[in-house]
This record gives sequence, C-alpha cells and structure tokens, in this order.
Amino acid sequence: MSYRIIQQENWILVENDQGATLGYAADSGVTLIEQDGFAFKDLNKNGRLDPYEDWRLPIEERIEDLVTHLSVEEMAGLMLYSRHQTVSRSDNHFVQMFSGTYGGKTLADYDGPISELTDQQKEFLTKDHIRHVLLTRVESPKAAAQWTNKIQAMAESLDSGIPVNISSDPRHSTSADTEFNAGAGGEISMWPEQLGLAAAFDPELVKQFGEIASQEYRALGITTALSPQIDLATEPRWMRFSGTFGEGVKLVTALAQAYCDGFQTTKGTKNGWGKESVNAMVKHWPGGGSGEAGRDGHYGYGKYAVYPGNNFNEHLKPFLEGAFDLQEGTKKAAAVMPYYTISYDQDQKYGENVGNGFSQFILNDLLREKYRYGGVVCTDWSITADPVQIDQFLGGKSWGVEELTVEERHYKALLAGVDQFGGNNEIAPVLAAFELGAKEYGIQAMKERFQVSARRLLKNLFQTGLFENPYLISEKSEEIVGQPKFMEAGYKAQQKSLILLKNKHRLLPLEKTAKLYIPKQHIGASKDWFGHPQPAFEKDPVNRSLVEKYFQVVDSPEQADAIWLFLESPKTYGYSNEDNGNGYLPISLQYKPYTAKFARKESLAGDDRSYKGKKNTASNGQDIETLERLKKQYPDVPIIVSLTLKNPTVVAEFEPYVDAIIVDFGVQTQAILSVFSGDFTPSGLLPFQMPADMETVEKQQEDVPLDMKCYSDEFEHTYDFGFGMDFDETIVDERRKFV
Repeated sequence: MSYRIIQQENWILVENDQGATLGYAADSGVTLIEQDGFAFKDLNKNGRLDPYEDWRLPIEERIEDLVTHLSVEEMAGLMLYSRHQTVSRSDNHFVQMFSGTYGGKTLADYDGPISELTDQQKEFLTKDHIRHVLLTRVESPKAAAQWTNKIQAMAESLDSGIPVNISSDPRHSTSADTEFNAGAGGEISMWPEQLGLAAAFDPELVKQFGEIASQEYRALGITTALSPQIDLATEPRWMRFSGTFGEGVKLVTALAQAYCDGFQTTKGTKNGWGKESVNAMVKHWPGGGSGEAGRDGHYGYGKYAVYPGNNFNEHLKPFLEGAFDLQEGTKKAAAVMPYYTISYDQDQKYGENVGNGFSQFILNDLLREKYRYGGVVCTDWSITADPVQIDQFLGGKSWGVEELTVEERHYKALLAGVDQFGGNNEIAPVLAAFELGAKEYGIQAMKERFQVSARRLLKNLFQTGLFENPYLISEKSEEIVGQPKFMEAGYKAQQKSLILLKNKHRLLPLEKTAKLYIPKQHIGASKDWFGHPQPAFEKDPVNRSLVEKYFQVVDSPEQADAIWLFLESPKTYGYSNEDNGNGYLPISLQYKPYTAKFARKESLAGDDRSYKGKKNTASNGQDIETLERLKKQYPDVPIIVSLTLKNPTVVAEFEPYVDAIIVDFGVQTQAILSVFSGDFTPSGLLPFQMPADMETVEKQQEDVPLDMKCYSDEFEHTYDFGFGMDFDETIVDERRKFV
C-alpha cells in the first residue's frame, strides 16, 4: 500500500504517497476503502467506492454523483445556514444571547469543555441536515479546533458523510465591538477595519490580508468568509459605512478583487482552489450603500435603498469588475449575499418592490442571466422570518413580502434564484416550499430545482478540500493563529491606515520629552447594534502606562506641552418610538444638536418617512464641549485630536480649535503613538469625502459617490476623497490613479 495511517487526537490521518491527505473520525463509522494502492473514505458506509468519494476524479463528476443520491431532505439541509454559534464562556451579552444548552444545562450551569457540541447543534445536524454553520466568538484557537473536529465527526457519521462548511463574519478587528464580536479570544492577528484597509489605497496590502486571514480561518476550521463587504458607500450616514472600502468605485473594485484573490487562492494548484482556500461570500448584491437618508435595512425603518441619481449600475461595478473578475485561478467569488433592502423602483421587468433576496429581477434576470454568475446565492440572515417592531434588530426582515407566510417567502426566494437561507436552522419551511413548487410545477421539476442549488453548495465544500480532510490538529492551530509574523503584518497595516488631516506648525512628531494631558471621554446614553440600552459613562481612552513608554503623561493641562483628545464619529439614531410624529429622525454627522432644515419634504420610498424640521443630538457630543472648554481655558496649549471614524464627520465644529487631527479606523494605541513619536510617517488617504456641513449631507444623492461639498480647513486643505498628509505636506503619489 502507498499510504500510512497516523492517529491524531480523536481522528485518523491517512497520508498518501500520491494524491490526497485524508482525515476521518475514529468514531464516525467511516472506514477506508483500498483500491489501486490508494486509500479512500467510505463516507456513505456502503462498502464500495462511489465516484464522489474518489479524490482522483474531477470535482464536477464527484458532485454530480453525490447530487443524484441525495434525498430532498438532505438537499434542503444544504440550503440552510445556521444562526450564530458561539464556542465561548464569555459573559458578553452576544454570547449569552446565542449560547445553547449542554445536556439540558445552560451555559452558566455547564462546567464541561466548551468545545462540546450543544444540544441545538446536535439537533440541527441530525434532524435538519444542516451542513453550513456560522461561527462567531470562540474562547481560543484550541477550543475552536476541538469544536470543529467534533462537529465534523458528527456530520461525517450521518447520511452521506457531507462535511460542515463553517463560516465567519469579519474577525480581525482590534476592537471587541465589531459587528458580531467574532474575535478569536484576542489571539488572532489584528488589522484595521475594512475602511482602514481602504485608507492605505493598496490592493497588495488587502491581498496580503486575505492570504494571512485565510490561513488563520482554516486553522480555526473556517472555510467560508462572510466578506468582503463591497457595497459602494455612497450614503455617508449609513451605519455599515465602516465595513466597506469607501465610496470611490475604482478603489472599491480593485480592493474587492484583491481581497477575494487573497482569501480564495491556494498557491500551486491548477485552478487556485485547495486546502488553503477560503470561499469569499461578497456582500451585498446589488449594493446596500444607498439606504434612504442613511437608514439601514436591518431595521424596518430602513428597508428602502433609493436611487435619486439614477446610479444603480455603478453600484454593480465592484461585483462585476472586481469580485467576479479575479486575477488568480479561482476566477470569481464563490458566493454572494443580497442585502435586506428593497432596491426601490429598480425592477424593470416585473415592477416588484421586494427585498433583494426575493427579487426575480435582481437575482435571476440580472445576477444569473445577464451577468452569468453561477456561484452560491445566500440570503442575508432571517429574511424569511416575521418582522417585529420597526426599530428591532432581532426579528425577521421580510421586506416587501410581509404578507406572505414563512413557507411562501422561502418559495418566492427559491424561484428568484436563492440557493441558501441565512440564519435559518429549521428544515420544515424549505420542505414546505418544495411542496408548493411540486403542486405548481411537478415533483420532478422541483427536485431538479433543488439539485441546481445542491450542486452549487457542494462545490464550495469540495473545492476547499473538506471531503478529504475537515479535521484540525489543535496544537497546530494554536501555532498558526496570531503567530508573530501575522501580528506584525496586521500592525503595519494599522499604521498604513492612519490619516493625518492637519499638522499646524508641524506639531507632529512630538519631542521625546513631550508632556501630554489626556482627558476622559464622555459617552452619553445610547443603544447598541441589537437595540439594547447603553447607559452613559466616561472612560480613559488609552492605557496611561502604554503612553508613558513614549511620553510623559500629566494630570492637568497646565503641566502639558499638548492635549491629546479622543473623538469618535457622532452617534445618532434615525428612528425613535418616543417621537411624537412618524418616528423618523435625522441621522446626524455632527456632534452638536442638529435640526433638519434641508431634508426632503417627502420621502422617496414608502409612506411618510420625512424628518424635515426635526431635531437630533449625538450621544457623544459632550467631548466637543470638553474640547471647547479646554481651548478657552488653555488657549496656548496645542490640541491633538485622535478621530476614530465609522462615518464621514463634520469636523467644522472642532477643526478651528485644534492643531493636529489624526484619523484612525480601529487601531491599537501603539500605531498612533508610532506617528506621534516620528517612528512612522503617516501615509493614509481618505477613502471618502468629509462633508463641509449637514446641508451638503442632506442635499447629496444617496446613490451617487463623491457628490458633497468637502470641508476646507484653516490652511485651505480640502478633506476630499484621496486627501492625506505626511508630516509636512499633502501626499501626492501613484495612488492618485484611484482618485
């Protein structure tokens, strides 16, 4: 025989002298089949080598063999994408919200290994045939690897032995306050937010991120990235702005391409796919960055994307010319996610105003037929469930089809071209949709429709090598995730993401002997992503002992050579149940109270959604008051502002009072200090426009990029797309090709 067998933890590794490396669980019931001197896994346990088990055959032939043997129930299970799963004991409210039970015990009462499967995970694997699982927060790389092995072993013991495709939302942020707190116990390499990657204006850097992140993903058992978010961010008030690559279509398109190439490519393979590949699920088709007045489709009050500038087609370019036109062998992003929003009045054939995941025009006529996309289409999470209150996150998002039943929504999405339902753990409505189709078109036609999706879904499992070996060595995972060279690369990317907007009298870099006064940050009462009330609080914005490694930190402005003040983008919300009118409020990009004098008298979509004349105030506006007070009391002490941006911001309220402004998109304090000390020269550029005022924000068109009047500072520097300074002057280099 030309292979050898090695016991690895609770699974067995088979190394062939030629061909694939196989892994199978010791207790899954899978055995080896020996043929032609090679080993193969008997996944369906029938005692013979079936074509789909033969790693020597082309993937297409293997898929076709497996699909013909799958039951309707197994195919329906492939169409499900689980709700958020956690492998963590954290007391974080997100973990508590999504944690399951262990032998009937809650997470609080359970004292066994966190790597065990929950009761709910066992049930959806067996009863609902789920093979696509969304993994969020994990306790450690070791725990993630052990959990991965257990879920793969259970899946391998069932049905046809189809492995589990584990996915992740972005998890490389420096902050725990990411979309779904997906970080790997703080041990994964740390990079700036996606908008920070864009600020470097460097496709090669983004590709490097993809190459590193994909190695860490695979070490955690993850084979699909629910990213990148390549929406063209043409609406500056959108709450998901920071997850994009900004608003310049050339830049966004180039970075979308680089990101997918980095994640998906296994070097040295014929077509780019292999055991180092991670499927990229680009989002959100056909672009979610034009929500009316900046409101977001996660909520009922933000269900409409609008196109007052008739600019729908430009939003497609990052997909068509970027993610679907890759430079490496994989050619196209493996999957795409439509956004929740209704692309208002864009259906040129059927005249429907329904969420993109239900639109036959958006998915079938455009994506499938006109643009020939053959990969997986997966809905955003919970689009088939019933909606709840208009301002609630945790509820269904069935925009435009609220009157249909849950089963009818599944059926409509399938007819539109959807392959998979994000956030749905239950097989029943998918089977009910099959029955609806069987009554209308016949059983055979509906079975063939299911097989079309099954082929696409299985391809992403085969091309990443999961059928050969889905198992991990936990010690190796610990070595890979967050290793020093990955951490160093992430840190350098953080430095490159920093943008210097102002440097009066060349205040930066500071003298090594400089004394800094750092006031506390004041955050008013607000709500988190899920709508949970957050009480007002104040905090020290940085670790004093860390700053003291670079400069002296003093306790009062009188002692200081400079004041270092921290600001974050203004935080306001576009809807309130306490509003006496229609509930809609202006989303403001300024800190001080804002009255919407220049808003539309009538909304573009839906019923009366106008907020003209209404007032709103940022929950973090107190920091501007602190700045003004310090400037008044200590006019001769220069002020440096660290501005963490999630959205473009009206800096007119504070720029005249400060001497330096450095922008970041979620970085470690050391990265900023490396600029302050002169160890690193800032090189980042704005990947969006900074508005002169809220009038230009209100008058810009939601679907049109780069259409605002930009702010100009006291030196007549205009904070437009592509602006940034080194210590001395405006940066002008080869990256101007993206402007």
